[in-house]
Amino acid sequence: MRHARFIDRGRIHEGVWQGGALIDEEGHVVSEEQVTWLPPIEPRTIYGLALNYADHAAELSLERPKEPVLFIKPNASLIGHRAPIVYPEGVEYMHYEAELAVIIGRAGRRIRTAHALDHVLGYTIANDVTVRDFVGNMFRPPIRAKGFDTFGPLGPWWVDAADVPDPHQLEIWTYVNGEVRQHGNTRDLIFRIDEVISFISSFVTLRPGDVILTGTPPGISPVKPGDVIDIEIEGIGRLVNPVVGESNGEPAREVLS
Repeated sequence: MRHARFIDRGRIHEGVWQGGALIDEEGHVVSEEQVTWLPPIEPRTIYGLALNYADHAAELSLERPKEPVLFIKPNASLIGHRAPIVYPEGVEYMHYEAELAVIIGRAGRRIRTAHALDHVLGYTIANDVTVRDFVGNMFRPPIRAKGFDTFGPLGPWWVDAADVPDPHQLEIWTYVNGEVRQHGNTRDLIFRIDEVISFISSFVTLRPGDVILTGTPPGISPVKPGDVIDIEIEGIGRLVNPVVGESNGEPAREVLS
């Protein structure tokens, strides 16, 4: 089953994507074009992995890590399918990172690798948008580089773990304006999903709703305002987001709290 969250007629709905249609809780088909897509879940914590594909580490001229390299992706960065990614003013190099996202469904601490996938609720697609200008050392948390508002597209829905027979055999593509820019397969992960779950839970309790971004394959390239990023993961779906300029798409303003 593919589970979605969206706004329709002023209300937040939790529906499903079934038979090529978006269906709300009452069984009504709603327009996928007119709803506002939300991230399919509201994560507790988002754990990101850097350099989890050997070829991606190589393209950045960095050595293969000896253990998972982790960072926290701010929840404030999250947006849904079709929502605009805002390109910050003054930035030289912003790029996409297509990633399989793992949703934790059962809490656990010191989870054994052999039992780790039993803790997975499902999978979705993430775009770990990054500003290369602010990455000086990949072995330190790249909070600023990856933490801007709108830098966390997630969706369009999440898929039950039972419907993904082998999460380590999924093709990943990124298209920019229809052109293939990135292609990989989760079989090339340096640290497999079960290993990552075991590693994180060795020092922190994983909770239902936590999300783990499993890393991006090689093929990053810069994007600019006006581009459209389309990420596809086999068996999951397609996540599409346009890129807009900060001055045009989201004017600078003071936020009062």
